[in-house]
Amino acid sequence: MKKRALKVRIVGGGLAGVEAAHLLASRGVGVDLFEMRPARFTPAHKTGLLGELVCSNSLKGTDPETAHGLLKKEMQALGSLVIETALKTRVPAGKALAVDREAFAENLTRRIESNELISLIREEVEDIDPEIPTIIASGPLTSDRLAARLSEMTGSSRLFFYDAISPIIDAGSIDYGHAFFGSRWAPENTDYLNCPLDRDRYESFVHELIEADRVKARDFEDARFFDACLPIEVIAGRGIESLRFGPMRPVGIHDPKNGRLPYAVVQLRRENLKGDAYNMVGFQTRLTIPEQKRIFSMIPALRSAAILRYGSIHRNTFLDSPRIIKDDLSMRGYPNVYVAGQIIGVEGYVESASTGLIAGLSVLARLGGRSFIPPSADTAMGALLQYITRFPGDRFQPSNINFGIMEEPEAPKRNRKQVRLEKESVSFDRWMKSLSLSD
Repeated sequence: MKKRALKVRIVGGGLAGVEAAHLLASRGVGVDLFEMRPARFTPAHKTGLLGELVCSNSLKGTDPETAHGLLKKEMQALGSLVIETALKTRVPAGKALAVDREAFAENLTRRIESNELISLIREEVEDIDPEIPTIIASGPLTSDRLAARLSEMTGSSRLFFYDAISPIIDAGSIDYGHAFFGSRWAPENTDYLNCPLDRDRYESFVHELIEADRVKARDFEDARFFDACLPIEVIAGRGIESLRFGPMRPVGIHDPKNGRLPYAVVQLRRENLKGDAYNMVGFQTRLTIPEQKRIFSMIPALRSAAILRYGSIHRNTFLDSPRIIKDDLSMRGYPNVYVAGQIIGVEGYVESASTGLIAGLSVLARLGGRSFIPPSADTAMGALLQYITRFPGDRFQPSNINFGIMEEPEAPKRNRKQVRLEKESVSFDRWMKSLSLSD
């Protein structure tokens, strides 16, 4: 029998739900973690593992002088299980933190299942009891019944946008005579496999992408895309050169056969530790399966490629958070109900996980009879939280962490980066001390 202290319900076993459950349990709070898989799957998930990554296997950069790096640093200071597990299961990807998806999800699942204060309940949640402390972290693929309940509680209609998944290629089917290893600016690096195209092949490729058959939206779905995750064919439609300035940009990549930059290049990144599968970097798509077979075979290195997983498209749901959610991630009118993860309008694995940490800390404060004080907007977590809850415009759109949403320091332009980093460090340390989580 698992020990029980105060009990909190968490709905959803994705990254945000796992982080919230782990944080609360590590502080002596009992958790019921609900996950509907494998009894019921979403259109994108394939396993019943917690924290399954369905789009890319990359958690983006680790450089502490970037916004993504700062966010990871802050999460590590809070004891992030997601970052800890990602570092244990990472695969080579230059400065990016990419993971072996299966090993990552298996490790997360084991950690949660072995925690005596967490009960993992494999069933779908269709209703929410507003009297029980609850964190909704059901993700962008929230079931229709739960989404309807959230819509009823918030008085807001659901919003839709599309997310797309990149194809995965069998490493043994790649023509390595038309490819070469090397990372941008680092030819000795073998983390990426580069598939070059000359001008004629590139322009033919773009033309076919634009004309290709695509999966059509259903009548009730609003086909809007998140700008940082555009399907490859949508980018192609913005102009003949758009892909060369996007995911197919050749900058910093020199072909060892001639020492020159290719006209355009498709990069492949290891999908797992064994290296027997590669992800097409930035090639999320909503092309039909026959069109994916036909068009991607136009890339010389992939002319006979076996596609292990085709790119796909699915509906994502998110709330109008600035008008629904308070600074502590509780729902307006429902002080015991908190929301975290992509459903609140953050984009990206690490961003979603970070809001699970914030929601966990908020619930912890409430259970202790304290008010939750959020981190300031000159920190990465604080900036993300402020964007979600205080976005001033009428058309709220999901965002990932970036310096554009962080508080701008008052300093000359040449010193701004250093001042920003110093302010973030001081502000985050001060916030940590206010939580009594640091020495």
